[in-house]
Amino acid sequence: MFSVTVRDHMMIAHSLRGEVFGPAQRLHGATYVVDATFRRAELDPDGIVVDIGAASTALRSVLADLNYRNLDDDPSLANTNTTTEALSKLVADRLADRIHAGDLGEGARHLAAIMVTLRESHVAWASYERTP
Repeated sequence: MFSVTVRDHMMIAHSLRGEVFGPAQRLHGATYVVDATFRRAELDPDGIVVDIGAASTALRSVLADLNYRNLDDDPSLANTNTTTEALSKLVADRLADRIHAGDLGEGARHLAAIMVTLRESHVAWASYERTP
């Protein structure tokens, strides 16, 4: 399996619902390093997994909708506890939407998987992997 990973970051504010989160139930900020990994079994006719520039642009665009925002104020996330795990799925799903829209080129339609990893720190991160 071949893979290409692109990286960006986002800064958000949010609060988490549930006693398990202790002080994180209050509004707080988080800065995530975001890795998006694209996988395929065979390289496309150009010898690539996905165009790195297009993948970087798509990731930046997806993150722009979340960056510098209080996620508690986003009506589309009203029923989502915006944990690191949930946000990694959200970013992966939005990248898949970009693939279906053709934003990553025709070759990206043949990807086997997308994995998004959000790194909260150098010791803690969460990932979500899906088919495009």
